[in-house]
Amino acid sequence: MSNTEKKPAVKKKKKKKFNGKKLLVWMLAASAFAVVLAFAGYLFIIANGQNELAEGADKFNMDEAAHVYDVNGDEVTTLARVNREIVEFSEIPEKLRNAFIATEDRRFNEHSGVDLYSLGRAVVKDVIARSAVEGGSTITQQLAKNLFLNADKTFFRKATEVSIAIALERNFTKDEILKMYLNRIYFGSGAYGVKAAAKVYFGVSDLSALKTWQIATLAAIPKAPSHYSPIDNPEKSKERRAVVLRLMTDQGYITEEERKEAVDVDYERPVQNDQKQYLTFLDYVVKEATEKFEIEEDKLLREGYKIYTTMDSNAQRILEETYNNPKMFQGDGPSQKIQSGMAIVNNKDGGIVAMIGGRDYVRKGLNRATVARQPGSSFKPLVVYAPAIESGKYTPYSMLKDEKQDFNGYSPNNYDNVYRGQVTMTEAVKRSINLPAVWLLKEIGLSKGIQFAKNMGIPFDEKDSNLAIALGGMTRGVSPLQMASAYSAFANNGAQYATHSIVKIVKPNGETLNYKQDKPKQVMSAKTAYYMTEMMKTVVETGGTGVKAKFNRPLAGKTGSTQLDLKGFEKYDRDVWFVGYTPEWSAAVWEGFDKTDTKHYVTVGSGSTAAIFKEVMSKAMAKMPVTNFSKPEGVAPPEEPKAPDAITGFKVEYIREKKAVRLTWNPAADNMQYRIYRKSSKEADYSMHYEVKLPELDDIAMPGETYSYYVTAYNPDTKTESPPTDKLEITVPKDGGAESPTPSPSMSPGGSGSPVPSGSPGATPKPSDGKTPKPSPGTSGSPGGSPSPGGGSSPPTSVEAGKGSAVPRVGTPVNGKEQGVNGAVAEDDGPGH
Repeated sequence: MSNTEKKPAVKKKKKKKFNGKKLLVWMLAASAFAVVLAFAGYLFIIANGQNELAEGADKFNMDEAAHVYDVNGDEVTTLARVNREIVEFSEIPEKLRNAFIATEDRRFNEHSGVDLYSLGRAVVKDVIARSAVEGGSTITQQLAKNLFLNADKTFFRKATEVSIAIALERNFTKDEILKMYLNRIYFGSGAYGVKAAAKVYFGVSDLSALKTWQIATLAAIPKAPSHYSPIDNPEKSKERRAVVLRLMTDQGYITEEERKEAVDVDYERPVQNDQKQYLTFLDYVVKEATEKFEIEEDKLLREGYKIYTTMDSNAQRILEETYNNPKMFQGDGPSQKIQSGMAIVNNKDGGIVAMIGGRDYVRKGLNRATVARQPGSSFKPLVVYAPAIESGKYTPYSMLKDEKQDFNGYSPNNYDNVYRGQVTMTEAVKRSINLPAVWLLKEIGLSKGIQFAKNMGIPFDEKDSNLAIALGGMTRGVSPLQMASAYSAFANNGAQYATHSIVKIVKPNGETLNYKQDKPKQVMSAKTAYYMTEMMKTVVETGGTGVKAKFNRPLAGKTGSTQLDLKGFEKYDRDVWFVGYTPEWSAAVWEGFDKTDTKHYVTVGSGSTAAIFKEVMSKAMAKMPVTNFSKPEGVAPPEEPKAPDAITGFKVEYIREKKAVRLTWNPAADNMQYRIYRKSSKEADYSMHYEVKLPELDDIAMPGETYSYYVTAYNPDTKTESPPTDKLEITVPKDGGAESPTPSPSMSPGGSGSPVPSGSPGATPKPSDGKTPKPSPGTSGSPGGSPSPGGGSSPPTSVEAGKGSAVPRVGTPVNGKEQGVNGAVAEDDGPGH
């Protein structure tokens, strides 16, 4: 029997039935979850965008340049951290708006901040490239990035950009977004915003004046500002412009005809104002705005303030052109440029007309118009002559002592080393003579002189209490602006306004801050100002030290220079000045080196600063009506010293024993001197032959020669001279016989019919070139050039019994010219003058 084992039966698994219901549940659950997640993401995006806007609210405030206007109310330049000018939406032409929409975001008016089609395209490209390579950003997104984000192309930054863009669309209108965008984006060449760009690239301030090709050129730039700049890459700019024009045509914003007209226009850069213009003035304006108007500099340069200034832009331009001309200055030193500073002030309100801080001035540089230097003789009117006249004890014709003397250890010199004994105050001012100024300051009192100048805004150091200030010897000195301000009082009947550069400032909210104009300060009487002007007018006339400043307008002024105190260089200067004024403006010019040493010093004298003054002022005032200095009401002109009466009893006769012509006349007052004028038959004109103290003279004469004489009385105290006597002619006998004097028919009493010679009373002395000569001994022969009898070289003598010898004039005449009568005058005053 076989055993057969029975195997256990295998159970078959049952197939699970497809449960569509369950799947549907799962799918619904997943979809719901996705919707919730998407909604949560959307809420997050919205919340994140709103949060970014809230936290960055201050980022909507765009920096805007301050606008600067000149005295006529014309905008001349801007001041800014960045060059941006805010423009309102209504000021943006529709064609300009459409150009940017066509180029940057064609569906701008349809989307809600994000263009899904453009975004999807960008995402696909990013996935393929496995990095963020395309933006796909709308105008709103670009604004979001510009406001809140950096330029990194990351997915997180893109998501944030989207959230901010959506928030912007929820909080602002399309017009507001487009306005913000066009005001904020960078256009290259330092221009932020479409208005600044229009100015930079086309010189256009009014956007409505832009032409189609210009609009397209601007719309082409933001994609790559440096690459598509018409200044830097005109050809690339033109290519990109063609693309913009095609987009505008395709989208119906312009016609085909407009496109063709605009596509081939070649770009020409407009003439731009030099960015270096007005730098000194602008620096001063910012300083005044911060100090007097209490506006922080950062706010002033970022918030679009409007600053109305006192600047005459024409005068400022001429001033800068003059300082750019090296021919106006002496040569530069081996390691320093010769420097200068100038300020011009309006006499009637103290407004600064123009100002320059130096040659090649840079922003925030050293403003030499406000830097103190020693003023030399230009200080004399402020500290000596004006206070002396104000005291009531002196007039322009008062006699001042001009003698070499020691003032308690201080021994100043006259520049020409000539000392005249006495001179009028006017003469001392005109020729810039030192000793009379020092002597007069001592007479009126040092403290009075200092106080007078202080009252005009001149600062003094405590070490300045010495007579050297009469010649401008100060510890720290004064600035050109301070000097121009002080001199403005002379032109304004003694009234001085505070200097200022700002008329008003208009804040971003429209509030106006006006300059608070105080009443002028009466720093001297109208009479003193008038007398000072009368004296300083002579400085710019022939024979004065400031003649190089003279131009075709009424003018007064004073030169100044300070001696170089380095051994072996004393004849050169450390500083040279000219301060002058017309009835309208006052100006001060300083020239020198920032650091003076043996290789850097002034050699040109104050004539250089006088010439700079003339160059600037004559051109700047060329179109202004000419006005004259006026005499204040109730003020009498300064009374000139009365001239002596004419001499009487004048006689001439030949004295055989003396071999001389004897001249006699009736004596005048005790203090009088007498001047004898002579002309021989060989001479064309009379010349002063002698000055004597006694009423007679024996004049050695040549046999056979004919001489003609006249005499005047001269008062050495007042420097006045009487009318001449009759002109009497005498012929000396050839054999030495006597002959009575014979009055010439053409020289009848009064001198009618005969011209007055150049050396005679009433004639204008003709200065010779150079410095005033020292008295020198006579040349061979008698005075006047006639040889003495017998060929001797001794000067003539005349003696009358019982009355002594004739007293020759101090300093025997040379070639008929006398110091003090026909004395020479240097055009430029020297050290300390």
